[in-house]
Amino acid sequence: MHLTSKSEAPTPNKIGLKRIKKIVEYAKSKNIKVAFENTKIYGYLEYVFDNLNYDNMGVCYDSGHCHCHFNDRFSWGKFKNKIFAVHLHNNDKTDDLHLLPFDKKGTINWAELITQLKTANYQGPITLESCYRYHYLEKSLEDFYKESCKQAKEIRNLLDKR
Repeated sequence: MHLTSKSEAPTPNKIGLKRIKKIVEYAKSKNIKVAFENTKIYGYLEYVFDNLNYDNMGVCYDSGHCHCHFNDRFSWGKFKNKIFAVHLHNNDKTDDLHLLPFDKKGTINWAELITQLKTANYQGPITLESCYRYHYLEKSLEDFYKESCKQAKEIRNLLDKR
């Protein structure tokens, strides 16, 4: 779930917290986890987690957003054991390009990111949020999918190494 959209949003406030609380409590009554994604404005996740504490409330960590919009700044300590899902993709910090992990056109330090995810105890599924566009169009869609699968498996192997 996104806490914000676009690059501008209201200042985090009690009205928003009340709405989020209602969503999270309803989800809890249905035994559902809610993962809030780090989007374009730093501080929203922190505000919500500083003010609400539910065991079914966590984070969907988006590597592309973190790299492009926050210069890789993320509150890893605060969200340790709270990352429920990931959206992994690469970019060059100019835009949220949704490149495959490890793509040479991207600039995410994947070794550092894997270390941070391990430190945060993330053991969930690997989800890539990459798009079939740009230079990927030079290969078939099937080859793009094969490459995507290979990258996801590589990340899983790196995360599983202790």
